[in-house]
Amino acid sequence: MGRPSPLAWVLRARRITSRSMKNQYFGDINDYRKYGLLRVLTARGEIKTAVCWMLTPDDGRTDGSRIRYLSEPDKWRGFDHELFHHLEEVVLDRGVRNVSEIETSDILPSCTFLSDIVPDDGVARGLYFQRALLLAQGCDLVFFDPDNGIEVRSKPYGRRDSSKYLYWHEIEGFWNAGHSLLIYQHFPRVQRATFIEDKARLLLDRTGASAVISFRTSHVVFFLVPQAEHTYLFRDRNEEVERVWGKEIEVHHHCR
Repeated sequence: MGRPSPLAWVLRARRITSRSMKNQYFGDINDYRKYGLLRVLTARGEIKTAVCWMLTPDDGRTDGSRIRYLSEPDKWRGFDHELFHHLEEVVLDRGVRNVSEIETSDILPSCTFLSDIVPDDGVARGLYFQRALLLAQGCDLVFFDPDNGIEVRSKPYGRRDSSKYLYWHEIEGFWNAGHSLLIYQHFPRVQRATFIEDKARLLLDRTGASAVISFRTSHVVFFLVPQAEHTYLFRDRNEEVERVWGKEIEVHHHCR
């Protein structure tokens, strides 16, 4: 049997049931903020977005404390009633921890999803990102959700656990294809404000963007790198994030 065509891979990516970002953490407090951020940035369906989950296999660990917020609706529900209710029903009532529950819902209506496991092998990974580029055709925004964030020197491309990182040549490839980018980044054990500023400067330098917007939460940060022609799309969106989420998602602008 011959190798599936690129189009076949894209169609498979749209319907595949995801298996793991890791699925074991689906619906935790970080997910609530993440999906809430995406809902605001995509104007709840107006801005077409490709979501590259960059899924990796579950590792068997659990952290139940991070879904405790679902048992505190008075404190958390007000940020996004519809999203909170969905996660409450899926995670607490049904006990399901799988990102497919977002893909098959109306929570992110303008998004298409790549739900394959990211391989460590460089050749297989290259094919994975070819599929992602095809999926992103016609999309203004591409969201990358790696386990850890942007590449580090200790994890060379193609080596074990490289699947947990997004590499600079991949960032540049999607940027050069005309997409604005949203990138998840875990905090290492360093001074966070300095870390955010350094990463934002690198993104400015590597892409040539005129501005980068960071969305800082208590555990992770997201970097938005808008194309010049998309700046108007996100100006009001960034203000909406500040209005809706307040200190839960702090918005900072980094310019040349």
